[in-house]
Amino acid sequence: MDTTGTLFLPPAGSTIASEVDFQFYFIYAASIFFFAVVTFATLLFIVRYRRRGEPTRSDAPTHNTLLEIVWTAIPTVLIVIVFVMGFRTFLKMNVVPGDAMEVKVTAQKWFWSFDYPEGASTVNELVVPVNTPVKLLMSSQDVIHSFFVPNFRVKMDVLPNRYSITWFEATRRGEFDLFCTEYCGKGHAEMIGKVRVVSESEYGQWLEAGSGPAEGEGLVDYGRRLYVSKACNTCHSVDGSANVGPSFKQRFGNSQAMADGSFIMVDENYLRESILNPQAKIVAGFDPVMPTYQGLLKDREVDALIEFIKSLKEE
Repeated sequence: MDTTGTLFLPPAGSTIASEVDFQFYFIYAASIFFFAVVTFATLLFIVRYRRRGEPTRSDAPTHNTLLEIVWTAIPTVLIVIVFVMGFRTFLKMNVVPGDAMEVKVTAQKWFWSFDYPEGASTVNELVVPVNTPVKLLMSSQDVIHSFFVPNFRVKMDVLPNRYSITWFEATRRGEFDLFCTEYCGKGHAEMIGKVRVVSESEYGQWLEAGSGPAEGEGLVDYGRRLYVSKACNTCHSVDGSANVGPSFKQRFGNSQAMADGSFIMVDENYLRESILNPQAKIVAGFDPVMPTYQGLLKDREVDALIEFIKSLKEE
């Protein structure tokens, strides 16, 4: 298994990657070969058949049946070879193994959320065990997105109002980049996640630890961790800097101007409503682009995020 990568492709990390790479380099090599042949023949004919004085009538034959058969047969054979290889790989990439574990993937502006059969959920981080087929059942909450993990050679559009399916089997542990490759708005470039591949035992431990705060972890620290793991940091800063959404710094306990001209005191009820029903009240100067976290966050997680935001008032 390639773990170094090349000029064109990143290190392979899935069972299907080697087949995709072989087809890429086969087509690349064939293209280079025929480019060289055509270029050489063109230069040869330019030199050999350049004009020398006045043209004279030639009785030489102008038709070569053998040559026409050759230049028709060779591309036809190459096309058939590429089709057969591509179709076989296409079937492997789209027929999910019967023993694959299933993860529900939800795309929305501008993050990925993952729901596991054991009940755990994550945002922008897909955690899977190594050497295990993983089926992704994907849908979008808003516009068209596209799920792409370069190391796995896996790419599939994620559409609203329907499911799309893909799968992969990671062959080595580590972290791999996850991108959205369908332009989905001004936060498209920030819709970046990770696929973390761990051992079977580590995956089991992660499932147990991922259901709530760590032992001895307070609500503020838990909320600080959720601020990153649930992708709040992609739109809301904690240092006062402008972003897609208002900064959390010193937000709690202050009066906030709304888009409709009213003013609201930022308290626990307002923060909870803004997390679960963000379109109810829009802060002045910002677009109503935040998706709802209803169903994505448990009550304990909402409470922890509120406590974290409250702690930023003192900072």
